[in-house]
Amino acid sequence: MPPPRILLADADAFFVAVARMVDPAGAGKAPLLIVGGTRESRGVVCSASYEARQYGVRSAMPIARALKLCPKATCVPVPMKACGKVSREIRSVLMRYAPVVEASSIDEWYMDLGGTEAIYHNESLRATAHRIRSAVKEATGFSVSIGGGTNRLIAKLAVERGKPKPATTADGVHVVEPGDEGSFVSTFALADLPMVGPKFQERLAALGLRTVPDVLARDVVTLRRQLGTNAADWLWERVHGIAGAEVEGRGAPKSMSRDETFPVDLVTDEDLERELLRLVTRVASDLRQGGYAARTITVKLRDNDFRTRSARLTLADPVVTDRVIMSVATELLHKLRRSRRMPARLIGVALSSLADDPGADQLGLFAAEDPLQETERDLTIARAVDRVRERFGSRGIVPGALIE
Repeated sequence: MPPPRILLADADAFFVAVARMVDPAGAGKAPLLIVGGTRESRGVVCSASYEARQYGVRSAMPIARALKLCPKATCVPVPMKACGKVSREIRSVLMRYAPVVEASSIDEWYMDLGGTEAIYHNESLRATAHRIRSAVKEATGFSVSIGGGTNRLIAKLAVERGKPKPATTADGVHVVEPGDEGSFVSTFALADLPMVGPKFQERLAALGLRTVPDVLARDVVTLRRQLGTNAADWLWERVHGIAGAEVEGRGAPKSMSRDETFPVDLVTDEDLERELLRLVTRVASDLRQGGYAARTITVKLRDNDFRTRSARLTLADPVVTDRVIMSVATELLHKLRRSRRMPARLIGVALSSLADDPGADQLGLFAAEDPLQETERDLTIARAVDRVRERFGSRGIVPGALIE
């Protein structure tokens, strides 16, 4: 069986590029900050142009600090409506070249090109990636960088190497050949690996582990003793370039999903519900931004013994609001936990049976009596939240339970 062929397309400086398209005079070519807040001390930088990055400005940096580093920068809010439109345009081009396209975020798309070798006359995956990159540029005017390999982890790391940046020779595509995964991953710091967050980095640094070679120098038995079996095994797979290759969507109905794999297993229902709320908030926003509503809600759990389970519910009417989606998702999570209570490695939520024009605002007279039916208040809140996020970015408003 031929090795998997996974690509990740990442739109270059997406929010900056869209902002300049929307307001070429105001955004211009000067240093530009896409912000989730105002020009004053509130809020953070969601994205920074290459001109601003040269001054040391980075995403997630407080706006006040960014403006001290680059005082001539222009601050503009995230143009969410335009971003959604451009995102859909790019995805439609990608779908012409890959049988499976999965949106990871508004500006990232995984593609599974397995079985397409004959279609592209057995050309290299790198050549196909360049073909796709050129097609996106020609059709939309926007540039994407593409990373490729045998699984999602390798594609994610590779796309960062492929991005054209000042003082580099990168040409927008970087593909890791089958068999080279281990040597490729060994060139990264642990902080570069997806899901190795600040707290996990601190824990690793206390053990003298800062780079992938630092981990490779130790045996897995020692790591298990120092980190615990689950965290050690998870890290051991990642530093060897091992991760799931599946890109969701092949043969499945149109859907939207979000999931999270934990470097350290979650044990309590409270922790799992908090992560579920984080995912529901994101996927419900994606749903409304795409102009859809969903009837089927699915929750997925992967236990620490790698057994994956799911539960789903199909509603009588399509829904779009966080409250109803979270209400259903929470009940599905409780159902899964009652049947088998194990530490969890992953949780996910998916929305499917999507409709373009669900008539979600045609509410029944007694809608408020059914907790699984949306009310006018639900829709009003959802629309208000979307307006705030359109102006101030995704961090402009979040559920109170997710505030650290």
